[in-house]
Amino acid sequence: MARGIDYGNLMHQAMRGLIQQVLADVAAHGLPGAHHFFITFDTRHPDVQIADWLRTRYPAEMTIVIQHWFENLMVDDEGFTVTLNFGNQPEPLRIPFDALRTFVDPSVEFGLRFEQHEEDDDDGDDGDDDGGGDDDPPTPPREAEVVRLDRFRKT
Repeated sequence: MARGIDYGNLMHQAMRGLIQQVLADVAAHGLPGAHHFFITFDTRHPDVQIADWLRTRYPAEMTIVIQHWFENLMVDDEGFTVTLNFGNQPEPLRIPFDALRTFVDPSVEFGLRFEQHEEDDDDGDDGDDDGGGDDDPPTPPREAEVVRLDRFRKT
């Protein structure tokens, strides 16, 4: 009985662990030097917790910046919570690691992108489905790859 090695899933777990470790260190000690993060996540993920007005404004994905002003950064095995300032309005967010699409630290030209496999069926979806059915299949893990940083460079 032969079984294969699921390198994509193993890579996903490793990159998720790396992000978890980095965020846990920042939660404990703050951001060192010029480090800061652009984190893009899927707002449709069932375990994402954001304000209704943010979900309306960002129905598919959202990019947050952890840099100058953030509070209450807490990290666990499933994801992280953080309070960010949106136009002088503090908003708490809960982001599971499985919802991440990109994690970039432009100060050191480091970035990861998590591939989306389930989106092919949802391209026309407007995000109105609340996902209330219990028969939905679980979301498969995404593969990780290094992301090009050119789009984050300031010129």
